[in-house]
Amino acid sequence: MGLITISGQPGCRTVEVARIATQSLAFELVTESRLAALLPEEFGIVSPVPERAWLDLMLALVGPLAVEHHPILCFDGAERLAHEFPGSLRVRIIASEAVRAGNLMVDRHLERAPARAYLTDLEKERKSIFKKRFGRVSPSAEDYDLVLNTQVLSSEAAAELIASAARSIGLADGELLSPADASHLEFRVRLKLARHGITPMGRIDLAPKPFVNSSEEIFANLLDFYRIAWEYEPRSFPIQWNKDGHVSEAFTPDFYLPEFDLYVELTTMKQAHVTKKNRKVRLLREIYPHVNIQVFYQKDFENLMFKYSLVRDTEVETRAK
Repeated sequence: MGLITISGQPGCRTVEVARIATQSLAFELVTESRLAALLPEEFGIVSPVPERAWLDLMLALVGPLAVEHHPILCFDGAERLAHEFPGSLRVRIIASEAVRAGNLMVDRHLERAPARAYLTDLEKERKSIFKKRFGRVSPSAEDYDLVLNTQVLSSEAAAELIASAARSIGLADGELLSPADASHLEFRVRLKLARHGITPMGRIDLAPKPFVNSSEEIFANLLDFYRIAWEYEPRSFPIQWNKDGHVSEAFTPDFYLPEFDLYVELTTMKQAHVTKKNRKVRLLREIYPHVNIQVFYQKDFENLMFKYSLVRDTEVETRAK
C-alpha cells in the first residue's frame, strides 16, 4: 500500500503542502483533527487525546482508513506510524525562523513581533507534546526519508516533489491495505489500548475482573476485542469425594463462553503444576462428559503474546492457583 507522512516545523504550511500533494496523487488526506473527530465514535474519547496512548489510538484509527484509500497523514509524529505499513514515505518540511514567522504574519494577520512571539509559543508547545508522547523534544533526522526546505520552495513545488518521490518508489501503484492485515493491526493495537483502559464503543458490559494473574487479563482482552461474552470462574465442578460422600476436591475453569457453551482453562505455569492441572481436566471430562472444555498451555499462550507483541510489557505468570 502507499502511505505518506508529512510533518514539519511550526509555520511551514505543512497542511497546505499535504493538501496539494493529496490532490496530485489522488490520495486521502488525514489530519490529526480528523482522527480526533473519530475518537468519540470509536472509543468514546473526546479530545484532547490521552498522551500515553496517543500513538496507538492514531494507529487504531488509521488502519481501517487505509483499507479504502492510500492515506497522507499530516500531523506531528505521523512518521512513527509508518513502520506499521508495508510501503511508506516519511516527509519533513522545514524553513528558517524568518520564513516561518513571515508565513504566520500572512496567515494570522499579525505584525512581525507578535508573529515571532506566536511562533515561539508554538515551538514550546510542540516540544512539550513531543516529549510527553515520545520521550524526547524533537524528532531525529533518521525518522524521515525526504526533508524539504521551503526557504525557496513554494507549497506547490514542495508538494510536487513529494508526489514525484511517491511515484518513483511505486506508492501510488501499490495495493491498498488488505482487510485481513487491517484486522490484524487493529487487533494488536486494541490489545495495547486495553491496558490503558481504552476499549471500543459498544463493548459488552462485563463484571469486575478479579484476575489471579495477568495472563487471564490478557485473555479477557482478546475476548473483549471480538465482543465475545465471557464469565470468569463461574462454576466449580466436584471431581473427588471422601468416603462420607463429601466433596474433597473441585475444579474451577478460568473462563466460560456462554455463546459457545465452552469452558477455557489457561495453563501457563511450571510443568509440575501442569501435570496436576491435566489430571483435573481429565477427571472433569470423565465425570462430566457433556461439559466442553478447552485448555491453553504455556506455549499456546506465549505464541499469542509474541504474535500480538504483548511480551514486551507482560510477563508470563508461572504460579499455580
